[in-house]
Amino acid sequence: MIGIIDYNAGNIKSVERALKYLAVDFVLSKNPQDFANCDRLIFPGVGEAKYAMEQLRLTGFDSFLKDWAAANRPLLGICLGSQIIFDYSEEGDTNCLGLVSGTIRHFKNVWSQNGAQENFKVPHMGWNNVQYKNNSSILFNSIPENTNFYFVHSYLIQPTDKTIVKGFVDYGVQVPSFIECKNIFASQFHPEKSGTLGLKLLKNYCNAKIVDDGKLVLGDAQC
Repeated sequence: MIGIIDYNAGNIKSVERALKYLAVDFVLSKNPQDFANCDRLIFPGVGEAKYAMEQLRLTGFDSFLKDWAAANRPLLGICLGSQIIFDYSEEGDTNCLGLVSGTIRHFKNVWSQNGAQENFKVPHMGWNNVQYKNNSSILFNSIPENTNFYFVHSYLIQPTDKTIVKGFVDYGVQVPSFIECKNIFASQFHPEKSGTLGLKLLKNYCNAKIVDDGKLVLGDAQC
């Protein structure tokens, strides 16, 4: 069973529609206790990091997600949900969940640090082709490299461990677009808004078998 976290800062409807289209059973709730029978979670998000963290604290999802990750249970973050799993965001000078080591930085600050030309628009919005890295991810199974996915973001993931980056796009610098760290998966792009192959990524997450330490392997699961 899939759980979709509703903490008043998520792109809930589009994820809900995507799972209904895939005929996946799911629970959508604002209450952490309602996910007791779920074996994996989807953590969507849009908007501003500071507000999102405030909502997580108000709903109790901050401690719930920390406990979930510590128990090695699968978690898929999407867009803002892929960012606030890290330690800190420059957006609103915000301390985040700290499930994965790293920071979230504004494009202009990363461009400046790397001597890149700032002739790109912020936010990074629209379709961009994802290139694979570090042996890719199980969730890209049957999805060709350089597939276009849909992005909307002004801040980018800067993980401490670069080997967890499984996909990136070029946008002035290499922009991490997908990470996999044991039981935690995070997609900067919106798979639920990225057509057939975006839905395939979500289907891979739902259908993969869960093994030791929350890792996923190919095979059908009861979703």
